[in-house]
Amino acid sequence: MTVPENRKHKHLTLDDRIEIQEGLNRSLTFKAIARIIGKDQTTVSKEVKRHVELRGDTVLQYENGMKVFLTPCSSHMKPPFVCNPCKDKRRRCNHQKRFYTAKLAQKEYERLLVEAREGIPLNKNTFYEIDELVSKCLNDGQRLYHIMQTHDLGVSKSTIYRHLKRGYLSVSPFDFPRVLKFKARKQRRGEYVPKGLKVGRTYDDFRAYVEENDIGYWVEMDTVIGNRSAGKAIVTFNFTFCNFMFGLLIERRTAAEVTEKIEQLKAKFASAGSRFGDVFPLVLTDNGGEFSNVFAIENDTDCTRETMLFFCDPSQSSQKPRVEKNHTLFRDIVPKGKPFDDFSQDTVDMIFSHVNSVKRKIFNGKTPYEMFIFTFGEPIAKILGIELIPATQVVQSPKLLLKK
Repeated sequence: MTVPENRKHKHLTLDDRIEIQEGLNRSLTFKAIARIIGKDQTTVSKEVKRHVELRGDTVLQYENGMKVFLTPCSSHMKPPFVCNPCKDKRRRCNHQKRFYTAKLAQKEYERLLVEAREGIPLNKNTFYEIDELVSKCLNDGQRLYHIMQTHDLGVSKSTIYRHLKRGYLSVSPFDFPRVLKFKARKQRRGEYVPKGLKVGRTYDDFRAYVEENDIGYWVEMDTVIGNRSAGKAIVTFNFTFCNFMFGLLIERRTAAEVTEKIEQLKAKFASAGSRFGDVFPLVLTDNGGEFSNVFAIENDTDCTRETMLFFCDPSQSSQKPRVEKNHTLFRDIVPKGKPFDDFSQDTVDMIFSHVNSVKRKIFNGKTPYEMFIFTFGEPIAKILGIELIPATQVVQSPKLLLKK
């Protein structure tokens, strides 16, 4: 069964549980019930087994003062595991009664949520006991992991370190060698595209637009960085129908820098008598803050919309797989961690010229460059800074940078 996208990774609701109960009462299979509520049949099976309600007394009768217990029903060992569909469920039988009830299952689910979010209660006495034990063991020369494996402290290692950082413990950071050895990570929050700008530009909007307008290709846009420090970066563009890729070198990973580079590119198109929107009618990118000036990307110099810009869901790079995959060819030449500080735009153009001149099996030995110019022509490729490298001169390794 194919589960609808909007039902994946969603918790069961009370309405879902009512549908499960009614389905069991009507002797429907788990697969049929799952189809009704848009879930996988294993989800229904686990739900029923997790929330079984035992009804009635477990004692059948007393004989000579001894209890005779009800025996388990053999039908409970296989689906549906409960008495809901049984025709004899209202009669007195010598088996235990097991039922699935929607309201009871919902209450148990809600109680579990509360308990899971409460965490482990730590009262004053327990805290001092933990502090005394940890302090003694540390003074004896033991490490924290060994202490926690030996004694049931009831808290996590993160909790111990958090209490140490706040000064709650009797011991000091000097008693924790690893705390002194490693520096705390810098918490740096990257810029992102505000939600208001993504209204009408989400990935769902993108899919709907492509389907409604029968779009054959689009351009996936991303950013490649040299290292984690604030330095030069490269904005990459990948045409999905042929995997033709080019890049724009930016001094800083900011919206202002990306805006300036794209406006310069649009000016090149205009001076050549072409229109940016004819080559880039649809652009899909991620939520990086460098792409937050959506109007500069979408509009031409007369503030007329010529390009449709859409954003992937957060942390879903798989929604633009072609540009991510093509980055591996770029990394064959420029390994991860290498800074771009000594790069110029000519360097970037040279790298992607070699990448686009690599013959691809998917195109029966043709190159992305050949596929691109067949559609748009060589003048457009020249505007993007890409030229064809003879097959015998193509270099797909860091040696290319050494030759330069």
